[in-house]
Amino acid sequence: MHDIQDIQDIRDIQGVQYREATVADIPDIERSRHADPTAGRADPRMTAYLERRHHPHLALPPRVAYVAVDDDAVAGYIAGHLTRRFECDGEVQYLFVAPQYRRTGVASALLRLLARWFVDQRASRVCVNVNVDSPPALPFYLRHGATPLNRYWLIWSDIGTLVDRRAEETLK
Repeated sequence: MHDIQDIQDIRDIQGVQYREATVADIPDIERSRHADPTAGRADPRMTAYLERRHHPHLALPPRVAYVAVDDDAVAGYIAGHLTRRFECDGEVQYLFVAPQYRRTGVASALLRLLARWFVDQRASRVCVNVNVDSPPALPFYLRHGATPLNRYWLIWSDIGTLVDRRAEETLK
């Protein structure tokens, strides 16, 4: 079971709620991306991904997505699944935060929520494809403990450290 309330404790924006995403969230996700001229369209396969009809390379069926919602608007979202890509256990498939919520803790909260899901699935080695056209992406993931695998991919050897790190930060 995912303890979303724990994630609520680390938010920096009053009123942002975190919950598991469904296909019904896709129109709001697309609107949030449309508000960012640098983001482009949401992946048209996202509906199929959430319906478990689209399977990225070497993906395994278990998957989850979460949204951060502020007053009925999607502030951000993240999704991931189990995988065998690069001999990993899990993969971050999507992460997006609307411009007005960037650098506020929303992306970190979403990543930690997904990290908790991976830990619950006994998936410790997790990879993420880094968009080289998004300059903030690489520093964000590196700051959260990922290490480079190659130009486009980063890996956490133990994604559980994000969950543990959150507990340590709470004690400080």
